[in-house]
Amino acid sequence: MSNQSRTSSKALDRSDERVTHAEGISGMIRAFVGRVRSGDLGMLPVAVGLVVISTIFSILNPIFLAPNNLVNLLFDCATVGIISLGIVCVLLLGEIDLSVGSMSGLASAIIGVLWVNTGVPLLLAIGLALATGAAVGALYALLYTRLGMPSFVATLAGLLALLGMQLYILGPTGSINLPYASPLVRFGQILVMPAWLSHLLALAPGAVIIVAGLAVRRRRQTVNLSSRPVSTLVFKAAVLTLAVEGAIYYLNVGRGVPWMFGLFVLLVVVLNYALTKTKWGRSIFAVGGNREAARRSGINVRRIYLSAFMLCSTLATLGGILSASRLASSSQQAGTGDVNLNAIAAAVIGGTSLFGGRGSAYSALLGIIVIQAISNGLTLLNLSSSLRYMITGAVLAIAVIVDSLARRSRVSHGRA
Repeated sequence: MSNQSRTSSKALDRSDERVTHAEGISGMIRAFVGRVRSGDLGMLPVAVGLVVISTIFSILNPIFLAPNNLVNLLFDCATVGIISLGIVCVLLLGEIDLSVGSMSGLASAIIGVLWVNTGVPLLLAIGLALATGAAVGALYALLYTRLGMPSFVATLAGLLALLGMQLYILGPTGSINLPYASPLVRFGQILVMPAWLSHLLALAPGAVIIVAGLAVRRRRQTVNLSSRPVSTLVFKAAVLTLAVEGAIYYLNVGRGVPWMFGLFVLLVVVLNYALTKTKWGRSIFAVGGNREAARRSGINVRRIYLSAFMLCSTLATLGGILSASRLASSSQQAGTGDVNLNAIAAAVIGGTSLFGGRGSAYSALLGIIVIQAISNGLTLLNLSSSLRYMITGAVLAIAVIVDSLARRSRVSHGRA
C-alpha cells in the first residue's frame, strides 16, 4: 500500500472515530454507512441475504418459520457449521482444505468401528478420532511448508486417501448403526437446553459488550483519549439482547435450543476470541495479509500454518462425530455429497475472504444458517436436490463477486 493510501486510511478511521465519539448513536450509524460505502461490508450482505431467503420461503410455505422446523434447522447447522469453522482458519491464510468432508466421514467410521464393533469406550474413541484429525492436518502443513506442495493439491490428494480409508475400515457392510439410547445419539438428535438456561445465556452477549466497552472506555480516559459514549454501548447491547432473547423465546415455543447448536456457538465464540484477542490470532491475519512481511516481523510462519491446518482437520473430525450422532450411524456416505461444498461455501458466504487476511469466526455461523435455510426451504417445497445445488452455487458465486467488488472498493478508498 502506498503512503498516500495509508494516510487516507488513517484519516478515514480517525474521522469515523471522531464522529462516533462525538455524536453517540447517530455518529455510530453515520460511521457504519461510511464504512459500507468504502467497501467494508462486514456481515451486512449475509444478514440481508438471510432476511430475503426467510421471507421468500415463509411466503411459499409458512411451515418454514415454524418453531420446530427452526429447531431442526439448528440441529443440522451444527455439524457442517463446525467443519466450516475450521475452513475459516485456513481461508484466513489464503489457503484451502478440500478434504474436510472426507475427514469428517473417516471420523464417523472410526467412531463406529472402535466404539460399536470393537467395544472401545466412547470417550477414548472420540479422542483417537480427534488425534487422527490433528495428525492429518499436521501432514498437510508439513507438505506445504517443507515441500512446497500447494494446499489445493495436498488436500485434494488427502480427500481421496481419507475416503479410501473410510471405505476400508467400514468393510463390506458399509454401515454401522450407533446405539440410539446412547448419550452421543441423544445429544445429536433430541437434547435441548432448559428454557431458563437458554434465556440466561442470551443475556451474555449484551453483558459482554457493556463490560468490555466500559473497560476500554476507562483505559482510554486514563490516557486522555476520546472514548465511545456510554449511550452507544447501551444501545448496541440492548438491540442485540432483544434480538437474541426474541429468537430464544420463539424457539422455546417449540422444542427449544439444541445443545449441539449451543456447542457450535461456544466454539465460534472461543475461536473469535482467539482470532481477535491473542497473539496467535493477530499472527493468522498478518500471515494471511502478507506472508513475507509477517516472516520479517518475527512471526513463526510455519507454526501458524501448522496450527491452522491442524485446527481445521480437528474441527472437521468433530463435525464428523456429531454428524454420526445426528444420523445414529456411520456409513460410507458420511462426509460425501455436498459436505465439502457447504462447509467452504458457508465460510465464504458468511464473509471470509478467499484472498486471505479478512474474515471472522462468525462467518461460519451466519454462512451455515444461510446454507441450511436454503436446503430446508427447498426440502419443504419438495424440490429436487439438483435445484439445491444450483441455488447454493449461485449464492456462493454472488458472495465471491461481492467480496471481490468490496475488496476493490477498499483498495480505492485506502482501506485494503
